[in-house]
Amino acid sequence: MEARLADAIPRDGNRWQYEPKWDGFRCLAFKSDDTVDLRAKSGKPLGRYFPEITEILRDLKRGHFVIDGEIVIEVDGELSFEALQMRLHPAQSRIRKLSSQTPASLILFDMLARPGGEVITGKPLVERRRAIEDFVTSSNSPDLRLSKCTYDAATAARWLNGAGHASTDGIVAKVLDEHYLCGERAMVKVKPRRTADCVVGGFRYLADSREVGSLLLGLYNDDGKLDHVGFTSTIARTDRGALTRRLEGLRSEPGFTGKAPGGPSRWSTERSGQWEPLEPELVVEVRFDHVTGNRFRHGTKLLRWRPDKAPRQCTFEQIE
Repeated sequence: MEARLADAIPRDGNRWQYEPKWDGFRCLAFKSDDTVDLRAKSGKPLGRYFPEITEILRDLKRGHFVIDGEIVIEVDGELSFEALQMRLHPAQSRIRKLSSQTPASLILFDMLARPGGEVITGKPLVERRRAIEDFVTSSNSPDLRLSKCTYDAATAARWLNGAGHASTDGIVAKVLDEHYLCGERAMVKVKPRRTADCVVGGFRYLADSREVGSLLLGLYNDDGKLDHVGFTSTIARTDRGALTRRLEGLRSEPGFTGKAPGGPSRWSTERSGQWEPLEPELVVEVRFDHVTGNRFRHGTKLLRWRPDKAPRQCTFEQIE
């Protein structure tokens, strides 16, 4: 069961349960006898990367259940998405070492089958919530945590205001009397929408094209260096030709004088590791939803060009 994005917290009637949207990997966990299977929402297996979660569930005396939650890793008191990313490593020895150094936890918020195998996806959320609360309490494991929830929209709004920088990524709203609708976007997610003015320190071409595909964004750090913080690719097709010519006229090394863009990774949405450095003259206003490690987690939305803004005004203070 997934969520559709909304601009505001739903408030109609007393029919909603609100939860934090945790900053981790969504996970369905299946247990049958001594067999535990962890699956991402894509269906791909996760057990190889989080052996400690598999062991925790295998050691539970209760069996034949299906639970829904989020795998998280806490570092220095905050959830770290980078630590999760590091687990997706081909070497099992590396994964084992990381699982010992930075063990993962499972934050649970729903139950699809009770211990014993009774499928409860057809039950309303209020009943499934009681089931997962009982499961976490009876498990008595510090690494199985219950996601907090509220029925008060004002409380959810406060949670939303604090989201986007550390442990949470927004708010998820669920209808109290609704069944667990597998494969449907029946929940509602709301993310904080913030804006920042960024310097365009470089760009990438589209794959198999000589037109601009994405702008590489930068902010000036305390040392006056321009750090790469993310990208935006929401460029109108009709604007690409003229924008490409404009950018090509500004090509100049180094582009970023601080942290520079790297090549493609398993998490990159950009298709090429090649990028063109620019003279730091252009400023754009972008909308973003989450900051991790002084970088925008996801691609941003280009709102407008800011010819009125001096590049040196584009500092990290905007996103702190």
